[in-house]
Formats: sequence, C-alpha cells, structure tokens
Amino acid sequence: MSDSSMHRDDSRTSQLRERLNAVRLRIGKAAAAAGRTTAPQLIVVSKFHPAEDVRRLASLGVLDFGENRDQEATEKSGLLGDLPLRWHFVGQLQSNKAKSVVRYAHAVHSVDRPQIAGALAKAVAAQLEGSSRDPLKCFIQVNLDDHPQGHRGGALPADVGSLADHLAELEGLELAGLMAVAPLGGDPRKAFAKLAGISASLTSVHPQATGISAGMSQDLEAAIEFGATHLRIGSDILGSRPALG
Repeated sequence: MSDSSMHRDDSRTSQLRERLNAVRLRIGKAAAAAGRTTAPQLIVVSKFHPAEDVRRLASLGVLDFGENRDQEATEKSGLLGDLPLRWHFVGQLQSNKAKSVVRYAHAVHSVDRPQIAGALAKAVAAQLEGSSRDPLKCFIQVNLDDHPQGHRGGALPADVGSLADHLAELEGLELAGLMAVAPLGGDPRKAFAKLAGISASLTSVHPQATGISAGMSQDLEAAIEFGATHLRIGSDILGSRPALG
C-alpha cells in the first residue's frame, strides 16, 4: 500500500482536506469578486509542520510548498524526494545559505539585495556544472512599511528598479516579480495597492516579471483584489504550529 493511500482516510488527512477546501473556496470567491478569470497559485507554507503533512497535502493535489528555514526545507525535500513537489523559499536568506537553497528550491521569494542575487546566481552556476535545472525563479521582496526599518524586511520601493535590473542580468536566475508582506497592524488593502503600483512600474521595464507573491491566511482577499498571483497560506490549512515534544 502506498503512503498516499495509507493517508487517504486518516483523521489528519480529513482535517487537512476540509481546511484546504475552505481556503480554496475563499480564493475562488475573492477572485470572482475581483473580476478575475484565473485564481492565484496556492503555496502552502509548511514551516514547523512535519513532512507527513506535506505528503498528505500532496495526496490532495497540492504541489507547491513554502519554507522559511533552510535546514528544515533541506530535510523535508530529502524525505519527500519521491514526490513532484515545487519548493518555495520564503524566509530571509543569508548569502552563505544560497548553495544549499538552490539544491531544492523552485523559487526564492525573498531576494532583497544584490548580494543575495549574486550568491544565488553563483550557486546555480555551480549546480549546472554537474546537472541541468530550470532557472531559479526569484521574487524581489519589497518593504511596504512606512518606516524604512520595518519589521517585515525587504528592499525599499525606491531600490526595486536597480535590484531588478541587476537580477535580470544574472544567468541562471529568472526575475519572476515581487513579494511582500502587509505591515503589522496596517491596512492590507493599502499595502497591496502600493505593491500593485510598484509591480506596474517593474513590468513596464521587465514585462515578464508579472508575479506578485502576496497574501496570507488573514489577508488573502485583499491580496487577490490587488492582483496577487501567488498566495502563501499556512495556518488556515495546517493549523497552529505543533507543540514541541
């Protein structure tokens, strides 16, 4: 009996199916309300949750998963190497982790400075010496906080253009678009409207960089209203972080 069939009817799989369906319904309603004919891509953020939950969700048709810690992502991607999953690195990235991240990542959503882009390009080039892989999709993380040193991190809006130009010139990387998190305590509609404006400026120079990675459990409707192409949903599908045993 395969792992997927073993999980098909267990209580955790049933719980995940119910939550996943509820989130998909929210996404569909929000897309319809915004007059959109296509829904954004759902990325389930699986940080802190076990690989078995990822396997259960894969059996329910989810293939895109987000992680924000390299060590955890490396472990899970290794355990689940038999599945055709796409891993999205969504956390803050240090240059010395680039070599590890490109081993499993389909996309990195948190490129916020030229040094990170350069480290990723170098790591992809080294990887290509021994094998083939698709270009690494890179989203520029934008700081939408009104204060330059906002809690969420990211490049300042004024720096996005030059960072995009730099990233677009690097072999092995694909400028996919922008990523942002709505500021804590702020109006997500205002934040995502600002992100949509920055995206419009970006695509006027880099027409292929149409991706907008925005929206989490608490604000996905606002993100969809303002053009999000990728949603990063964790707790509304997987629940609270498991207690450490």
